[in-house]
Amino acid sequence: MDVEKVFHMTGGVGETSYSRNSSFQKKASDMVKQVILETVEEVCLTTKPKSIGIADLGCSSGPNTLSNIKQIIETTSRNNKLLQPAAPTEFRVFLNDLPTNDFNVIFQALPEFRHQLKEKRNHGQDDEIGPSNIYIAAYPGSFYGRLFPDHCLHFIYSSYSLHWLSRIPPRIYDEDGRSMNKANIYISESSPTQVSEAYFEQFQEDFSLFLRSRSEELVSGGKMVLILLGREGLHHADRGNAFFWKILSRSLTNLINKGEVEKEKLDSYEVHFYAPCKEEIGEIIKRDGCFQVDRLEIFEVEKNIVRNGMSYGRMVAMTVRAIQESMISLHFGEAIVESLFEEYGRMVDEEMAKEEIRPITFLLVLKKL
Repeated sequence: MDVEKVFHMTGGVGETSYSRNSSFQKKASDMVKQVILETVEEVCLTTKPKSIGIADLGCSSGPNTLSNIKQIIETTSRNNKLLQPAAPTEFRVFLNDLPTNDFNVIFQALPEFRHQLKEKRNHGQDDEIGPSNIYIAAYPGSFYGRLFPDHCLHFIYSSYSLHWLSRIPPRIYDEDGRSMNKANIYISESSPTQVSEAYFEQFQEDFSLFLRSRSEELVSGGKMVLILLGREGLHHADRGNAFFWKILSRSLTNLINKGEVEKEKLDSYEVHFYAPCKEEIGEIIKRDGCFQVDRLEIFEVEKNIVRNGMSYGRMVAMTVRAIQESMISLHFGEAIVESLFEEYGRMVDEEMAKEEIRPITFLLVLKKL
């Protein structure tokens, strides 16, 4: 399966869209908002740009992207007004995701985005901000490789994107092209050792290429804030992010038992995902030598998000569906999607009643050397 041609969040603004089902991602962004804004301030103090280049890599199609960009622009404008009162800062904002992403949802939200900034200026809250000095463009393509010209960016932000691999690791297949990870869609307790090794090798390859590419595109002193899913220890099959994939495998198995899915379909389905640990991330950054680690922290997204009386399991199911539906529909067929995620939400709630599931997130702040 060609991930770059197939994988995308569910577009539009409907009930099952990513736009309507990204509240966990929004919560995480809010939790680290101060770090993001402080990092942008530090870059501006160091580089003193008249025109600042900002990129959101893996922007997807929901409201979170423009919300983050708006806060960055407002904070940067206020600070730069004190540093360079004679000339308003120019903003070059690049929104990146795979070509299959629904960029139209973002474009349709731009008039309101510009209106809000204009209203602030008209009410005297920030006379440095206006549509005339903000330039926003979409940059479709994989961020595992070069996207932008040399030294054109000052700040890069990527939220919940770098745990997605560029491809399903080829080494999980035997010489006949069959998966060695049968009945699993990710690393589990029953997975052969070579499966976890293959996933880690692919993550190393991808993350290293990402770092080298961004190093060429950032100015000296430029910084990145990266948010990605991970795991706490060296053991892959923990009761965290890996456990959610285990529940999805079990949900598919239940559909097999009901005659709705063929077993061969499950045996040949893998996710292009990897949850690294802190040591793995740190070692790759150190080995590549392109960036200095300013922060490498672990946090958990609060589970007290309420949406129309939905249970936690139902909200997780809607979130995972908005992320995985494009891949699952292609492989298993659209007919199973509703029943699969109903089953999945129920099983997440059942497991949460037995014992807490603790998916952890990493926050990285990297400075170009």
